[in-house]
Amino acid sequence: MDIVRNPDGTLVVPVTPRRVAETETDDGGPVEAGDEATKASEPETRVIHPGEGGYDEALAEWDLQQNPDREPVVSTATGRQEAMALVHAVATDPDHDAGPAVEALEDPEASGEALRHVLVGGVHSVEAFAEEVAEAEGGEPLPAHEATKIIGEVLSELD
Repeated sequence: MDIVRNPDGTLVVPVTPRRVAETETDDGGPVEAGDEATKASEPETRVIHPGEGGYDEALAEWDLQQNPDREPVVSTATGRQEAMALVHAVATDPDHDAGPAVEALEDPEASGEALRHVLVGGVHSVEAFAEEVAEAEGGEPLPAHEATKIIGEVLSELD
């Protein structure tokens, strides 16, 4: 089962169900031969919101699902600078619309790679990136969950 990114930025991720050794079914009868295997193989999901534990990793995995043949991410200085300006532009836009900001990019591929590189580093990488954005563009640093949500919107727009 693939990770699904919802328009509000939440991610629906598969969760491996716990194996439970049951000796009786819910109605009190004995477990049939295939029941336990069926129960253990049914996929379960969980919705993760920006800022929750595991969100950054799940977003990086979702991004990889969009293009599984993509080479490992590499961040360049110009790509990172453009990515910082892009995140700042989306954060300060009253509608938080990533579309116009993405269209204005000189090198969308380099910016996308820089943002993917941030995600791969996890929550501490996102926090450090938010600090860099504030230093470069002015203002207060974005909370990590907001920065991650914007990165997800931008990557969705780039794909």
